[in-house]
Amino acid sequence: MTISPTIRVQREDFDLQTEVDRLTRAEPGIGAIVTFSGLCRDEGGMLAALELEHYPGMAEAEMTRIANLAIERFGLLGLTAIHRFGKIAAGENIVLVIAAAPHRQAAFDGANLVMDYLKTAAPFWKKEHGTDGSAGDWVSAKDADDAARDKWK
Repeated sequence: MTISPTIRVQREDFDLQTEVDRLTRAEPGIGAIVTFSGLCRDEGGMLAALELEHYPGMAEAEMTRIANLAIERFGLLGLTAIHRFGKIAAGENIVLVIAAAPHRQAAFDGANLVMDYLKTAAPFWKKEHGTDGSAGDWVSAKDADDAARDKWK
């Protein structure tokens, strides 16, 4: 049986429990669920929001490619990846990854691989908005993110 990941790029927020319930209802062989929810940090009270943009169509295609890589490599029984766009206030959800597998290690590895690749390969861009009303620069990629991704090669 081929597992199809659930991939969404959306402006609206998501609900973690709703997404876990949706995934676990689909497959009775699941023995482990690993979730990762990335939030907008306030950077010590200096950041009011992040503005996230994406390349429509391309972002979903790359997220699907990454999800399928994780499913194949770790034998996942289900995978959900949701990434938000728009202006996201500090403390709000940005990204959700849920990996389901028969055993815990595959679920942990699957979720980690997806996040490591999302940070570097998916076409999303972030711009910081300060609490002082300033609009900062677009956030640059970090070498540490590339190194995290490269460990999976």
